[in-house]
Amino acid sequence: MADMYACDYEDPLGKMLLAADDTGLVGAWFYGQRYFARGLEGAEKSAETGEPADSPVLLVARCWLDAYFAGERPGVVDVPLAPRGTAFQRRVWDALLAIPYGETRTYGELAAALGSSARAVGSAVGKNPVSVIIPCHRVLGAGGSLTGYAGGLDRKRALLALERAHA
Repeated sequence: MADMYACDYEDPLGKMLLAADDTGLVGAWFYGQRYFARGLEGAEKSAETGEPADSPVLLVARCWLDAYFAGERPGVVDVPLAPRGTAFQRRVWDALLAIPYGETRTYGELAAALGSSARAVGSAVGKNPVSVIIPCHRVLGAGGSLTGYAGGLDRKRALLALERAHA
């Protein structure tokens, strides 16, 4: 197994845990969110000093998040991603990456595009291990309702407001 690294990241919506291996970012979770740090066993983090573990991927992810929370539109191709999940989950997460900044899709729209059920898509969206960068916050319920965000609906609302994507 590849070496794992982790660090904390402070953003306007609270503290996040970022995790990477030598190939890419495997996780970005808000503390307290559902499925927090799932699959992260063995990550190195300097808890005593608060300094992030040495990883170029983590540096790139922190820079991306800094730009995003500053209101810029950083490209997802700038961050090497390596989320761990089933083949179906990875297909759903790839579909999330295709949702442009400031736009939203419904679970039903994603399901139709993927030839699946909204329930299956919702389950995969909810298990997205790379919050914000893989933009699961851009997925809405039927009729545009604000629903289903592992980091909490207040954070989802704030992320959409930052992107001016949802009233």
